[in-house]
Amino acid sequence: MIMCSSELAAVVFWFCLVWLALTFAGYAMLVELAARLWPRPCVRQESHTPPLSVVLVVHNEGARVRSRVENLLSADYPADRLEVVVVSDGSTDDTLAEARAAGGGRVREVVLATRGGKAPGINAGVAAARGEVVVFADARQRFAPDTLRRLASWFADARVGAVSGDLEIAAAASGAGGGVDAYWRLERRIRAAESRLDSCIGCTGAVYAIRRSLFTELPADTWLDDVVIPMRIAVQGHRVQHDVQARAHDPQALEPEREQVRKQRTLAGNFQMLFRYPAWLLPWRNRLWWQLAAHKYARLTAPAALAGALGMAAILAPRHPFYALCLAGQAAAYGLAAVALLKPRWRSRWLAWPAGFVFLNWMTVRGMWYYLRPPKQVGWAAPVLPGGKGG
Repeated sequence: MIMCSSELAAVVFWFCLVWLALTFAGYAMLVELAARLWPRPCVRQESHTPPLSVVLVVHNEGARVRSRVENLLSADYPADRLEVVVVSDGSTDDTLAEARAAGGGRVREVVLATRGGKAPGINAGVAAARGEVVVFADARQRFAPDTLRRLASWFADARVGAVSGDLEIAAAASGAGGGVDAYWRLERRIRAAESRLDSCIGCTGAVYAIRRSLFTELPADTWLDDVVIPMRIAVQGHRVQHDVQARAHDPQALEPEREQVRKQRTLAGNFQMLFRYPAWLLPWRNRLWWQLAAHKYARLTAPAALAGALGMAAILAPRHPFYALCLAGQAAAYGLAAVALLKPRWRSRWLAWPAGFVFLNWMTVRGMWYYLRPPKQVGWAAPVLPGGKGG
């Protein structure tokens, strides 16, 4: 009986270990290799400048909306083909006055009397947009001068339905933040490879564009619009591209204390998407089913696999020196992560990588809790979970 229990524990341990390796490294290597062997490039046409609407959904952004609108309208794009649609989501400050002062007749206003959140704001903004191409942006970031032109140029290819830009984020000051930075660099590489192969799974919410004709209204409670919108477009048979040179810059670093609110909401959105759109995992309904499963959904299982590997190593360690070593290694990794999170000023990759990995998987657990028990507040309010703070 003891032998059978040991054998089962060993099987579970190795299954968890292999699953984690495939989830966080295997898929990245596989999609990179496939993109090199079987690239399917889409065609950009630099001179292609269709009428373009930038949709900016904001709540009480009077302090920075003027500079943001000025940044958008100063883009290297024909002025007579560019408009900015500012959707005020229940703002109670001078957001609209500041936006109007920045853009004059090139800014269109949509006023939502009560706060509804990002998805209703997007629905209203797209409905009001006149452009053939709609670009989604946020108030905090800034676009490079050629970003709008680069995004629009992809739509010269009739196969392209959406294009994601590339978000450059200020370097984190803390050790744990450095680990999250590394994760974001990996994510950008995966999206670029997916794009060369076929389509990236999701876009960067702060900088992406779609054909307006392909947009379908979002459910009001949608949390992950920047994945749901492009996935809907891909399921219609169109390509979703990632342009690494269509840049937006975010001055706010990915520090864990700030990132936890956004990340747990994003991961809750993955759970919501999994259960709301199960047909996207059917090969005959979605050609990207395997990318969606490997890129997005496999990561949702990682905390369980980590717990399984740790638990099985603890069971096996007293009888097998090898598993005792594995247990010690896991304990050391979690210890380094704890040091990085408790001592944020200490910077070392030996601290950053374990801390970033543990932080992101802990956010997955919190994201599941957020999905199962969402907060009552709506709109732009930060979620508050047990043991955490709203941002």
